[in-house]
Amino acid sequence: MKRSASGACRAAGQPAGLWARVKRTGQVTVELLLVLPVFMLLLFFIMEMGNLGFQTILAHHCAYELARIGSLVAGPTGAGSGGGQAVAVQKMKSVLGQMFPSSPGVMVEGQMVGTLKDPQSGQMGEDLLVTLTYPARLIFPGSSYFLSDPPKGSKKKKLIVRVRMPVEKPYFQ
Repeated sequence: MKRSASGACRAAGQPAGLWARVKRTGQVTVELLLVLPVFMLLLFFIMEMGNLGFQTILAHHCAYELARIGSLVAGPTGAGSGGGQAVAVQKMKSVLGQMFPSSPGVMVEGQMVGTLKDPQSGQMGEDLLVTLTYPARLIFPGSSYFLSDPPKGSKKKKLIVRVRMPVEKPYFQ
């Protein structure tokens, strides 16, 4: 064995550059093992945010459609029986069951809220305030631990969406 200038032993007939390349290969492996988990966590976090964004858009669209249906039913001519809050909530729950047949955690509530008086008709206005509770499922490992609601292992994030929709009333009574 000959000693090189750096003090490392090398076998006879082996070029000095080969030993340096072997040392660098191990360094690259160690650096990869240190950086790869951080990179994967960042990648999963970005993908989870996209998933959460999709489910948020879905929940907002669903709440808007339920509010539209509920406001039509809640009006004085809605549902053929004079409408009202109870009829609107019942109709919204039946439509919600058709929108999400396999998601038992999705809930909808409706409440009539008074607004300002209409100067043309002289009637008090009303809005239907719809609250949709949607448990979004988180699917990517690692990032779901940081984004989920307690308990952390549930992999669920509760989205609460509120939409106000005016209840149509006839101009003449």
